[in-house]
Amino acid sequence: MAAESTEDRILSVLEEDAKASYAEIAERADVSKPTVRKYIQKLEDEGVIVGYSADVDPKKLASKSIAMVGLDVESEKYVEVTNQLKDIDEVEALYTSSGDHMLMAEVHASDGDELGAVINDRILSIDGIPAAHPSFLQERLK
Repeated sequence: MAAESTEDRILSVLEEDAKASYAEIAERADVSKPTVRKYIQKLEDEGVIVGYSADVDPKKLASKSIAMVGLDVESEKYVEVTNQLKDIDEVEALYTSSGDHMLMAEVHASDGDELGAVINDRILSIDGIPAAHPSFLQERLK
C-alpha cells in the first residue's frame, strides 16, 4: 500500500479517537504497531499532528460556559492582538477566519457572568480589537 494511504488511515483513526493506543490504531488502520509509531512520530515531527485534544459537550459541563467569539481586529495591530489573546487563560483556542471576523476565539469560563467579564474586561480592552461578537454554545449535536 502507498505511504499516503497508510498516513490517511492512521490520521483517520486519530481524528476519531485521539486516545486510541498504538495497538488500537494498528488494528483499525490495518498496519503494525511499529508502523503506527513510525508514522505518528514522522507526522508530529513534520507538524502535521500539532496536538491531541478531547471533544467536550458544553451541555454536560454544568460549571462551564463556552462561547465562540468573533473578533474584529485592526489589520496593523494583528500580531500584537494575537499575542495578547494567546496569553489569556480563558481563551482555549484561537483561529484565523475568512468569514465575518478576522479571528475566532473559543472562550471558556465558569458561568455566563465570568464569560462576559472576560470578553468585556480582558478581550475588548486589547488595543486593536474594536468589537467582539460572542455566540454561546448550548448543545453539541455531533
